[in-house]
Amino acid sequence: MIYASRFLRYGENTMQGPDVLLLQEKLIEAGYHIAASGSYDQTTAKAVVHLQQLLDLSADGVVGPEIWNTLNLGREKTAAGKESLTARPSILINLSKRRLTFTIGGKSTGYPVAIGKPSTPSPLGNWVIVQKTMNPGGPFGARWMRLSVPWGGYGIHGTNNPNSIGRAVSHGCIRMYNKDVIKIYDLTPIGTPVNIVGKAYTGRILKEGSSGDDVKQLQKDLKKLGYYNSSTDGAFGPKTTEAVKSFQTDYDLASDGIVGPYTYFALEKAMDIANNSFEP
Repeated sequence: MIYASRFLRYGENTMQGPDVLLLQEKLIEAGYHIAASGSYDQTTAKAVVHLQQLLDLSADGVVGPEIWNTLNLGREKTAAGKESLTARPSILINLSKRRLTFTIGGKSTGYPVAIGKPSTPSPLGNWVIVQKTMNPGGPFGARWMRLSVPWGGYGIHGTNNPNSIGRAVSHGCIRMYNKDVIKIYDLTPIGTPVNIVGKAYTGRILKEGSSGDDVKQLQKDLKKLGYYNSSTDGAFGPKTTEAVKSFQTDYDLASDGIVGPYTYFALEKAMDIANNSFEP
């Protein structure tokens, strides 16, 4: 599965947030003369396009895993501070239970969270907090704490959509109620360990003969993108195959009519742009 947090890009509605700011800071370190404003402006997009050209990637100005990895995001040196080992907190995120457990001084408190949806799952593994931002606003809510995941801008943050808590709906980030993330923010120093466990429910391979709700969603997505004009019945037949092949051809993928990781990724990116989605 190809992991990616939200796709940063330039558009009519300016994308803003700590992930944009971090991207700009890394581009500046790489020698690009841009402003670290936290807003994905046209100058930032031009810098990304130039970097994509150097890497022989599709020069569309949309930031995906290749750019995150190239800029070595998530590999900063961390500092745990002067706290004793017993006083330092730890964070456990159970994706199956959709729950974050914050432990400090031997006391644990649980909080409900939203996690990544199947097409963009939250990253399993042992990470640390490498960046903190107060009041980032918008979809990031009241607080932001970035994780040391090298292939994307993942973090624990608040939300402006409290109804999403308890669901698998994000681009891989861990969302908390604002009141909850505020409670743990000041108690969480840079270097705090974060362990994400459970199951990452990624999409199954789809091909002609498959059936189910995931096929129906595929058909809906292809219809919205203009590749499919038949019924969304959840049955992967010849018309769905042809629609997938056409999409794959347009996105420089192997045109085999089979929906695997690379096709899922390209669909996610195309749908984010089509739906003007800025959610992390």
